[in-house]
Amino acid sequence: MKTFSTGDRVSVLDEEIFGVVVMTTANEVTVQTQDGFELVYAPDDLILEDSKALRNLDVSQTTYLHKEEEKTRNSARVKPKKRNEPAMEVDLHIHQLIPNEKGMSAYDMLSLQLDTARHKLEFAIQKKIQKIVFIHGVGDGVLRAELEFMLRKYDHLDYYDANYQKYGQGALEVRIFQAKG
Repeated sequence: MKTFSTGDRVSVLDEEIFGVVVMTTANEVTVQTQDGFELVYAPDDLILEDSKALRNLDVSQTTYLHKEEEKTRNSARVKPKKRNEPAMEVDLHIHQLIPNEKGMSAYDMLSLQLDTARHKLEFAIQKKIQKIVFIHGVGDGVLRAELEFMLRKYDHLDYYDANYQKYGQGALEVRIFQAKG
């Protein structure tokens, strides 16, 4: 059976509860949590945190230190480049949309590409996705012209060339302005 002393820093097995032992008996250990609550546990439900430096601190100092550790651990920093990346990319190259384009006319392929673009754009609008990139490729410019024609029918969006370093000249980035409320 595990033994704990007053002032030991412990965590609860299978739960995200941390605290300091404030009282012990033969079968129970009273722990003051980082939130200030006193909870009673069986000794087998607790794990001793190894930190001799913390034994000399009182409960309020230990609680404060543990909260600071959680804050620094949980904050994930988003890099500036990642912040500006579009949330959704749609590759409209025909070989990305279907496994085999044999027997399809140019009109059929273009129709499939435009239908896919329209469907993905409607999905983005519905799910409140703010940016979407349509990768159309360079080619003769027919797909790009048709995409621009389709996008002009929407009032609440803007489109422009996507990041040249990432996509070259073969992509359009669409910014969707969401209605408030």
